[in-house]
Amino acid sequence: MAKAGFGGGCHWCTEGVFQALRGVAQVDQGFVQSDAPADTWSEGVIVTFDPSVIPLATLSEVHLRTHSAARARSPRSKYRSAIYIFEESQRPEAEQAIVRFAGASAKAVHTLVLPFKGFRASDERYQNYYRTDPSRPFCRRYIESQAGSYPTALFGTGAPLN
Repeated sequence: MAKAGFGGGCHWCTEGVFQALRGVAQVDQGFVQSDAPADTWSEGVIVTFDPSVIPLATLSEVHLRTHSAARARSPRSKYRSAIYIFEESQRPEAEQAIVRFAGASAKAVHTLVLPFKGFRASDERYQNYYRTDPSRPFCRRYIESQAGSYPTALFGTGAPLN
């Protein structure tokens, strides 16, 4: 198993999208920290995944497509657009995914690849936000709308976004 972090939008939405993916064993929602100037706590998730089922490149592409990766943000922002790597060996795969996405979208992408430094879980009442009540208007608007642009093979059996 491997880990990577993703931030860029509301962590409720990010959590729900990654939880539905085949090969993802766990998604921890909360606040992620890196090195300065990205050392402020920013909303994000930590994804534990099986790279033989879903590689970091695919997770990165899902991330880039499910938030405003082309929107410029401060590295100190609460919604910092980033892929947090746990090992330096993950950097090339994450960076290549960003380059491919930028080329395909023909937009400048402002997502950073940053070393993971710290994590704080969000309040228990926000954990598994989508899974606890997928009928919430927020969930239906922001989470379910993201699933339609991916092949169903990415989603696990019984996943709430199927």
